[in-house]
Amino acid sequence: MNDSILSYLREKGDVPFSEKPLGEVDALVLCQFSYLKFDGLVPSVDQMGDVTSLKELIMHPNREGLFLDERYEEANRELFQRMAESRRFGGLRLCAYVNLVEKDWETQFSAITILLEGESPFVAFRGTDETLIAWKEDFNMTFQSPIPAQLCALKYLGEIAAELEDSFFLGGHSKGGNLAVYAAMNCDAAIRGRIRRIYNMDGPGFWPEVREESAYDEIAERIVKILPRSSFIGMMFEQENSYKVTESNNIGLLQHDPFSWVVKDGKFVEAEDVSSGRKFIDETVNQWILTFNGDQIREFIRVAFSVLEAPQKEDLIQISEDKKESILEMALAIKKLDAEERRRLLNGIKRLFEMAGLNALDKIDHLIRRLESELKKE
Repeated sequence: MNDSILSYLREKGDVPFSEKPLGEVDALVLCQFSYLKFDGLVPSVDQMGDVTSLKELIMHPNREGLFLDERYEEANRELFQRMAESRRFGGLRLCAYVNLVEKDWETQFSAITILLEGESPFVAFRGTDETLIAWKEDFNMTFQSPIPAQLCALKYLGEIAAELEDSFFLGGHSKGGNLAVYAAMNCDAAIRGRIRRIYNMDGPGFWPEVREESAYDEIAERIVKILPRSSFIGMMFEQENSYKVTESNNIGLLQHDPFSWVVKDGKFVEAEDVSSGRKFIDETVNQWILTFNGDQIREFIRVAFSVLEAPQKEDLIQISEDKKESILEMALAIKKLDAEERRRLLNGIKRLFEMAGLNALDKIDHLIRRLESELKKE
C-alpha cells in the first residue's frame, strides 16, 4: 500500500524514538497493531510483570494466530513484519493483554500495553472487531452510558497505571479511541495527570451529559482526534469539531480502514475538513438518534440485531462468506416480526431517510417485497 502506515514503516522505521518522539502516525501504527490476536501469545493482565518481546513473537510456533482477522490479514502481516524489522519498533515489548467477548453482557473489550524503547509506554485499546456482539455494543452507545467496554477500559487503565512508573500514552482506533478518552476523563486525578496524550483515531464522541459529568475539560487539550475525510464512526456525537482530517486512498465508509490513511514524509496528508456530503449525513444521523428516547432506541437496536443475528453467525466474516443464505435468513426474520416490531423497525429507518430529505417509505417497502419474493423462490 503506497503512502500509508506501511510505507511510513519502510521509510522512517530506522529512526529511533530517541531521535524522533512518538507522533500521530506512530500512534496509528500501534492502534492498528492492537487488532492482532495476541491470545495465548502475550501475558494476560493477570500476569502483570511478565512481558513478551516482538522478537519472541516472530519465533513463536503459534504466531499464525496473530492474523486471524480476515479483514486485514494480508496488511496486518506486512505491518507486523515491517515493525519487527524496524529499529523504531523492533525492540518493543508487550504485556497485560486482555480480550473479552461476552455475549450475555453484549461486551467486546480488548487492550494491550506496549513498552517502547526510548519512549513512554503506549496503552492501546482495540476497536470494534468482526463479532456481531462488538457491533451491537457500539450501537448501544446511542442509549447507554457507560457501556460495559468503557467500564472495562477504566478498570484496565487503573490496573496498568499502578504498574507503570512514569507517564504514558493512551490510544485506539474506532471504538478503541472512544474507550481511551472515556478512561482518561473518568480515572483518578493522579492517573490523569500522568497521561501525555490520548489518540482517538476515528472513534465516536460522547453524549454531552457524559462529558459534563466527567473531567473531560482537564484532558481536552491532550486529545488528538484524527478522522478521514469521509468519516462516519468518528463523527458520531462529535460536538466541538476539534479534530484533524486526513486524506484517504479509499472512498466512503471504507475510509475507516487505517491502512487507507495517506502518509507522506512521516505525516498524515491533511484535508481541510470532513467532506460536506459526509458531514450532512453525519449530522443527520446524530439528529436522528436524538429524536428517540432511551427506550425507543434500545427497542430499535434490539429488533434490528434480532434480524442481523437470524443467520446464527458469530461475526460479519461468516455472514459475508455465506451471503445468499444469510440474506434469506434475515428476510425471513423480518417477515416473522410481529406487526408492532416491524412497524418500529420500518418507522425508525423511515425517520432517518426523511431527515436526509429522501422518500424512504417506498424504498423500504420495495426492499421488503423483494426480500419476500426471494423467500418464495426457495
